[in-house]
Amino acid sequence: MVHRILIVTAVAAEADSVSAGLGLGAPEPLPLPGGLVLRRHADAPDGRVRIDVLVGGVGPAAVAASTGTALAYAALTGTGTGTGSGASASASASASASAPYGLVVSAGIAGGFQPLAPLGSVVVSSAVVAADLGAQTPDGYLTVDELGFGRSSHPVPEALTGRISAVLAAAGLPHTVGPVLTVSTVTGTADRAAELAGRHPGAAAEAMEGFGVAEAAGAYGVPVAEIRAVSNAVGPRDRAAWRIGDALHALRHTFELLSKTVFLELEPS
Repeated sequence: MVHRILIVTAVAAEADSVSAGLGLGAPEPLPLPGGLVLRRHADAPDGRVRIDVLVGGVGPAAVAASTGTALAYAALTGTGTGTGSGASASASASASASAPYGLVVSAGIAGGFQPLAPLGSVVVSSAVVAADLGAQTPDGYLTVDELGFGRSSHPVPEALTGRISAVLAAAGLPHTVGPVLTVSTVTGTADRAAELAGRHPGAAAEAMEGFGVAEAAGAYGVPVAEIRAVSNAVGPRDRAAWRIGDALHALRHTFELLSKTVFLELEPS
């Protein structure tokens, strides 16, 4: 059986860093409906690791749609388990048309809550949280859960979070484990940063896609994790202080480590 993983980023630069870190050679492009393209990486045509990297777009809505497309396409056609084009792929598709991915990962760079997540470090999600999905009331903010309309958080399996953290720690890669917040509008003031930190104790990072990825994965019963490299501090926007290059390097290093450890240990799908 094959260890199959879907990694979703917002933009191509993040996907480039992830793909480079995987160290599985040049990917095979796999077109999807809607103009999307999967980058399919495999350790060998009949190998035990197959990792798809998808540029899903910016924001929770765009990335939920693109992640859902990738999951649906894999479930309906079996391309999540296919080994290429032609007859061999068709045979594989027939044998395992409904097999899900074993894991979906939302990955990229993010803002880090200071001093918990310093610039250039990595954040491993303990939960993927929709930080602004709810309602403002005279008595304060209410989550969508409290309104009775759904959920605003996806917990990450503790065993998975712990194993990822252990691998990064063994390699000496600075990292933090904590909730990663998904927002539709990036924080740009100290007041907003303090509000979010107060509402979500222990929050380590803020990005725009994780919850959308998690909602799509949850619909297919697939575990989800979010991994972010910190490029800037959550709060007032100071572009001169951003460290995007350092964050992309940390992202690449993280997936280099995981491709040799955690991704090989997952239950085959």
